[in-house]
Amino acid sequence: MSIAIAVENVCKNYGTFRALDHVSLKIHSGEFFALLGPNGAGKTTLIHTIAGLAIADSGAVHVMGNHVMAGYRLARRQLGVVPQELVFDPFFTVREILNIQSGYYGLTDNSRWIDEIIVRLGLEDKANVNMRALSGGMKRRVMVAQALVHKPPVIILDEPTAGVDVELRQSLWDFIQQLNREGHTIVLTTHYLEEAEALCNRIALLKQGRIIALDSMQNLISTMAMGYILRLRMHPDDLPSNFQKIQVGCHNGCFDLKIDSYTQIEPILAQLRQTGVQIQEMQLLQPDLEDVFVNMMNRSHFETQ
Repeated sequence: MSIAIAVENVCKNYGTFRALDHVSLKIHSGEFFALLGPNGAGKTTLIHTIAGLAIADSGAVHVMGNHVMAGYRLARRQLGVVPQELVFDPFFTVREILNIQSGYYGLTDNSRWIDEIIVRLGLEDKANVNMRALSGGMKRRVMVAQALVHKPPVIILDEPTAGVDVELRQSLWDFIQQLNREGHTIVLTTHYLEEAEALCNRIALLKQGRIIALDSMQNLISTMAMGYILRLRMHPDDLPSNFQKIQVGCHNGCFDLKIDSYTQIEPILAQLRQTGVQIQEMQLLQPDLEDVFVNMMNRSHFETQ
C-alpha cells in the first residue's frame, strides 16, 4: 500500500515553545485517518507543516512522495486543506471564488466539477451570492468546496463541522465518504469524537506536540484494558452486599457493575438469581473513543509508541 503522507521525526518550535516534538507517522493512500488531541496539542501546526504553511525546524514531510519544501509545487497540487478558521474573499461570489481557485492550479475548464461540488455541498441557491452575504455555515461549505476544487488525492479537514448545523454535517460526511470510497485519502481533526469513531480507520492522539497513541480505534480501545460496565435494573431494588465491591455507580435506578470480560456476566446473573433477585433490564456498556481519549490525556507521562 502506497503512502499518502509521511511525517518523519518532525520538530517545530515557536521561540522557546516546542509545538511538535519528534512527530513521525505514515498515512496510507485511501485511508480515513483521524488526528485528535486537546487544544494546543499541535494538530493545526502539524497540518500547516504538511501543507507547507509552516517550515519544520527538523525532520521531513512528504505528500504522495513529494517533499513539501523541495517539491512544493507537486506536493501542494496533491493536497486540499480545509482550515479551521473562516478565511474568505468578500469581493466575489461563490462561483467566482471556485473559478479563481481552479485557476491557481491551472484548471481552465473546471465548470462541470464546480457544478457538482456546489450541488453536493448544498450551495445551489448561493452560487451567485457574494461571499460576505453568507452565513458562517455557508462560508464553511465554500471553504470545503475550495479545498476540493482541484480534485486532490489527499484532503485534510481541520474541524470542518465546527459551528455548522446537523443537516450540513450529514451532507458533508456523505460527500467526504464518497470521495474516500473513490480512493481519496482523508485526514480529519475534530473535537466531535463520535465523528472520528464512526468514520476513521486509524487514529493518532497528540498531546503537547507528541504522538502518544497511534492505532486503529478498536485496537486502542482493547489495549486500554478499561473493562466493561454491566448495567442492571433489578427487583427488589437492592444490590446484594457481595456485589458492592464491583459497583461503580447508579444510573436511573440501575446498578453499574465493573467487569473485565464477557465471561463474568453469566456467573454474576446466576449469583443474583440464587439470592432471589429478578433481572428486569440489562445493558452492557463498552468503552468508546471518548473513554480512550480521556484516559490517555489524563496520564501524567508519555509512552513511547
